Amino acid sequence: MSAAEVLASVDLVALRMDAESRQLHLLLHCRERDPFVGQWALPGVIVNGSTRDANLEEAAHRVLRDKAQVMPRHLEQVGTEGSASRDPRGWSMSTYYLALLAPETETADDGLRFVPLAEVLDGRIALPFDHAALTRLSVERLAGKAVYTSLPLYLAPPRFTVLDALNAAQACLGTTINNTSLRKRLERMKDANWIRDTGEKNFPKMGRPQQLWELTEQASGVFIFDRSLLADRAGS
Repeated sequence: MSAAEVLASVDLVALRMDAESRQLHLLLHCRERDPFVGQWALPGVIVNGSTRDANLEEAAHRVLRDKAQVMPRHLEQVGTEGSASRDPRGWSMSTYYLALLAPETETADDGLRFVPLAEVLDGRIALPFDHAALTRLSVERLAGKAVYTSLPLYLAPPRFTVLDALNAAQACLGTTINNTSLRKRLERMKDANWIRDTGEKNFPKMGRPQQLWELTEQASGVFIFDRSLLADRAGS
């Protein structure tokens, strides 16, 4: 790479809820070329004058299709980071996206795997480049928006219970949530025709049957609330 060139990439922070642990898991891709060949990293692609992407959004969808091989329920650009030190090949920059996946999402091949997000954030799983920092910034965006929007529902099952919604919100925020506050939010979304009662229930091994909800056809993006979800903490 010449001194005049800047290496540009689009990288993906793709998260799903793990049903057993009720914690977020991060999708990683095994690198197939240097630098860091064979190491697990965020899925990403290089963008330059020879790529067929018309814009960053198309490049993000190329990452989804060719590298991550997943279909997100929500995708948004988080930001751009660049420096002379993040890549051993020279000055580089990354525009990175947050993707929220359905909990049943599985990896397409051995070159992909889900790992506990917490182990990336605390350094137990090391990522190359500045991918740990990109992950942390994306998780901070998710937590910030989870306080006042319906964004966590994209991590719940397509047909979800109140408990599913509660678990998703708590995973995004890393703290307990007042159950009553969450129910009030769902009622507001129901009144606005963003979610609906499916008329069905699930039957857990223990406990009473639970009502199943789903997003409606008009639900797009996020529903915004006028009150913080943390205003009434559980036990407060």
